Amino acid sequence: MQLAVDTARQGMEEGKGGPFGCVIVKDGKVIAAAHNEVIASKDPTAHAEVVAIRKACAALNDFQLTGCELYTSCEPCPMCLGAIYWARPSVVYYAAGKQHAAAAGFDDSFIYEEIEKAPLSRKIRFEQLPFGDANALFADWLQKENRHDY
Repeated sequence: MQLAVDTARQGMEEGKGGPFGCVIVKDGKVIAAAHNEVIASKDPTAHAEVVAIRKACAALNDFQLTGCELYTSCEPCPMCLGAIYWARPSVVYYAAGKQHAAAAGFDDSFIYEEIEKAPLSRKIRFEQLPFGDANALFADWLQKENRHDY
């Protein structure tokens, strides 16, 4: 956890992004360490957990983090939570709670509230545009003999 906090501080002090760091460990060995890079990369998805997941998956040559432990300096936001679930590490440890992040100006409670709303009622309107070929993709996927389920 200390490495996650130290990595967060490094990124923050270098002006690369907010005060967030993440370390991924497998079999007692650090395979990835990352800090928030939103400002430096001009990428709103470059949160510490997402950057660390990308690095760890590249190091493992896999799209999942089976058997890995994820240490993060703060409780993950909704986006990072989704990325973590897709990556499937064995466990996630976090230091500060989301209330601490909110007190520092990183409040993501509005996202949880938006998820519960009907798509047309959200602050950013979500509207489905049914398109036949889009649905056909799923049927084609199910018929694909060499698909890799995940």
